[in-house]
Order: sequence, then structure tokens, then C-alpha cells
Amino acid sequence: MSILDWDGLKTHLTERLRQAAADYIEVRIEAAESSSLRFRGPKLESLEENIGLGGCVRALSSDGWGFAAFNSLDEIDRRIDHAIHLAELAGQNRNRRIQLAPVPVISDVVRPTVKSDPRKVSLADKLDRFQDYNRQILNHREDVTSSVVSYGDRKSRIIFINNEGTLIDQVKYDIGGALVAIATRGADTQMGTVPFGSSNDYDVSAGLEERIAGACDTAADLLEAPSVPGGQYTVIAAPQMAGIFAHEAFGHLSEADDLMDNPRMQKVMKLGRRFGNDFLTIYDTGDTPGSRGHMRYDDEGVAATRADLIREGVLVGRLHSRQSAATLNEAPTGNARALNYRFPPICRMRNTRIEPGDATLEDMLKGIKKGLYVITPYGGQTDDEMFTFMAGKSYYIENGALAGLVRDVNLTGNVFHTLNEIDMVGREVETDEGAGGCGKGAQSPLPVGNWAPHIRINNVTVGGQSQ
Repeated sequence: MSILDWDGLKTHLTERLRQAAADYIEVRIEAAESSSLRFRGPKLESLEENIGLGGCVRALSSDGWGFAAFNSLDEIDRRIDHAIHLAELAGQNRNRRIQLAPVPVISDVVRPTVKSDPRKVSLADKLDRFQDYNRQILNHREDVTSSVVSYGDRKSRIIFINNEGTLIDQVKYDIGGALVAIATRGADTQMGTVPFGSSNDYDVSAGLEERIAGACDTAADLLEAPSVPGGQYTVIAAPQMAGIFAHEAFGHLSEADDLMDNPRMQKVMKLGRRFGNDFLTIYDTGDTPGSRGHMRYDDEGVAATRADLIREGVLVGRLHSRQSAATLNEAPTGNARALNYRFPPICRMRNTRIEPGDATLEDMLKGIKKGLYVITPYGGQTDDEMFTFMAGKSYYIENGALAGLVRDVNLTGNVFHTLNEIDMVGREVETDEGAGGCGKGAQSPLPVGNWAPHIRINNVTVGGQSQ
């Protein structure tokens, strides 16, 4: 990246965009270095190092958007003209005015504080570390028959500049991976997973041996565990599960680019509506050093500050781009994000958080005659306000105490009903910084984080083995 004339590029783009015949126009230039590896069982499936350079232009003209990406800096001037042309064509087929909420003009250089730089670790050393982890999984116990071990890191330098005068030179890191133990017996397969991730520390991948042993034991023990009987339960969601719930079931509903074109959901998600008890606060923020969702500015050059969604049980905000903020007459929140230069920014989460409360896990267990303690997620899906989540490691609760491992736990329900059924929030927040990321609009996996305490939810519909 050092061989590029970044200062000359900034000067040229400042003048070029000032003269561009568009209502609004922006350019992002991205130079990235990355490495990745993946084991499946004993086989090394991939081992890569990549260096890339590219950029994009997004223009607003005649109430239409135009977007053009490029891989050579020699194409910038031509792509600026092309994006404006595309915007004018798109505007001919629109019957609605596009406006952008005003934001401060920013001039800033952002360089993160890095605890341990993955770019200073050789690919051979990375391979040694994860090969050792893979061997540990495969040799842990007989029932653990296979593994999936994945790791990736990326360093990117992004120049953002627009015709309003904003110029941001921002460096970002992303580190993430997952170590999966797979246990099988006949046609029965169970898994235990060790996720990890960071935006500033390669050493988050170090010293995972104890967690790996626990994941192997979980996978094998689930082979012996009974299926949970289906029915209504009081559910204690551990931080990882609570964070996924906040992200998937509620966070996506708060992304205002989808909301602004959905009149029904605008009525459902009306600001001021009560969605929970006074002790429930959910927010999203980029100001989370170490989180994979950490950033100073989003991909529209807007400061990525805290955006409250639910405050003391009441819906108070949503996640905005400049266009969605103007459309709904609300303030921008710094949530316009793009996976990389090949995509335009859309409303996305950063680090979704549930604010801690006063309860301990012991407090939550008291008084539960029949319940479940769900610890890890296996996956799930949402459809507007309806959700289904599959849990991995889960325990049955009987008369206020954990009563044994169970499996095949599927949680279903309406997110708004479920939020109102949260009657306790834990004291201690834990982070969920794992591999992969969030998917939306063909842009996946986008780095995000979820930080949450334990939460207790009454009257949850749980699908399992029929009684």
C-alpha cells in the first residue's frame, strides 16, 4: 500500500468531485491485505494470502443512484462519469425524491491501536497454531470424528471522499475464526464450537486449548443427551444466545433502509411504543474497541456513535443511512456499511448490545419449575417479527436447578411478545466475537459483534420431541 501516492490521489479526487455534475457523489478507495486457512478433518482445504486494491463511485443525480466499481486507479475519472450517467438513468424511473440527511463535514485520519498485529505473523506460524488446534480436536476422544477449523484476518486502508468536503483516511483490522468439533454416532451428528474474533488483537486466537476440550466434550455429550420435550418454558439465555437474539430478531428490524419502504412495519415499529420492562435497554454502537463491529466512521463518512434502539423498555430509535434518516425525518446514526468496495453501503449493525441489569444467574434460576438454560446458538432465521433459533448446548432446569444436558432445542416466537416477556437481565456482559458475520443484501459476511448479559424470558415456545 505504501507505493501508492495517497496524498496525490486525495488532491485529485477533491478537485474532481468538486467539479462533478451530481447532486451528491462519493468515492471509496480500498487497499487490503488478508490471509486465511481452513481445515476439514485432517485435510487442509485452503491456505491463502491476498493483496487487493479497488474502489467505487456512488452518485446521486436526478433522484437516482448510480454505482460503479473499479480495480484500477486509472479508471477513476471514467467511473465517476459512468456513475453519474447511471444515476440519471435510474432517476428517470423514480417518482420519489431522494434526500440525504445533513451531517458534519469531516477531515480525519484514523489509525487503530493494535495489540497484536496479524500482518506481522507469518502464514507458516498461523498454520502451525491452527494445525495444532485441529489435531487436538481430532485426538480428544473417540466420539469426536471430524473437525472444521477456520481462520481469517484482514487489514484494509480506506479513503472516503465526497463532494461535500469530507475526507477520511481510515485503517481497519478484522480477525476471526471458529474451531468446530464434530461428534458422530451412526446417523447422529452433534457439534461443539469455539468462536473467536477481534478488531485489534491476533492473540485472541491464542490459548484456546481448554475451550477446545470443552467443545469436544459438549459435542460428544450431546450424543447421549435426550431431546427436550416440546412446550412452553421459562428460558434463561446465556450471553451468546441473548446477543444473537438481540441481533437477529430485533436488530434487523431496526435497519431503517428496509423499514422506510414498509408502511406496515413503520406502524409496528413506531417510536414511543413500549416493547419491554423498564430495565431493558438495547443499543448499537461502533465505539467498541476490540469488537469486530468497531469503527470510527461508517462507509458514508458518518461518525459511528451509539444508537439507542430500546431505552428503558421503549422504542426510541433505529439504524440509519443518510437517505433513510432523511426519509423518516430522523438523525443519521453511522450505520451505512459496505462489505467492501464492490458494494454500495446499506443499513447494517455494528456491535449490538443489551445493557446489563441487576440479576445473577442464581437469581434467574430461583422459582423455575420447568425451564431451559440455552447457552450456544446453532443458527436460525427471522421473518419480519417472527423468529426461530436453534440452540446447541442447553440444560434442562427443574425446581430452580440445572438438571442435565438436552438437545434439539428450537426457540420460536414473535420478537415483540418475547421482549415483553423478559423479566430479568443479568449483571455481567460477555462478548460474542466469532467467525463469519452478518448477511444482508448479498453482502456477507460483514464483521459485527454482539455483547450481552444473561436474560430470562417467560413463556417461550420450544420445539423439540413431541410429548
